[in-house]
Amino acid sequence: MQTIDELLEGIDVFRGLGDDHLDLIAGCALNRVFADGDALLTENEQANTFFALRHGTVALETYVPERGAVVIETLHGGDVLGWSWLFPPHRTMFDARARGVVRALAFDGVCLREKCEQDPQLGYVLMKRFAEVMVERLQATRLRLLDVYGLVPAR
Repeated sequence: MQTIDELLEGIDVFRGLGDDHLDLIAGCALNRVFADGDALLTENEQANTFFALRHGTVALETYVPERGAVVIETLHGGDVLGWSWLFPPHRTMFDARARGVVRALAFDGVCLREKCEQDPQLGYVLMKRFAEVMVERLQATRLRLLDVYGLVPAR
């Protein structure tokens, strides 16, 4: 059985961090399993948790009046779910629901924010890495919107 420190090394956002930082991060993590349909995050709730997906698929959803829940992105093993824990006002932006069995590391965002305050280098590294995740997701969203509205140039 792998330790949380060992599991962290398999998650891109944590890859290459020093042992001292991995130890601090691991101290805020738990191993979790979610069944099909379980909610990992609920839109507009306090964002005190984020997840590193190890296995499975999670759908990011938002509610659209007269249509219900609409999937806006699908995440898989290796992806990080949730960045609102890092940025005030610390509220989730979307619902996140397991599509099948999901295994994940769940992180206590309050615990990790406190460790970032105590170790500014850790805070800076995590801010940079989560910003990269945000930029990638925003780029993917932009491309999907261009495709939906037929604005992708013909090739």
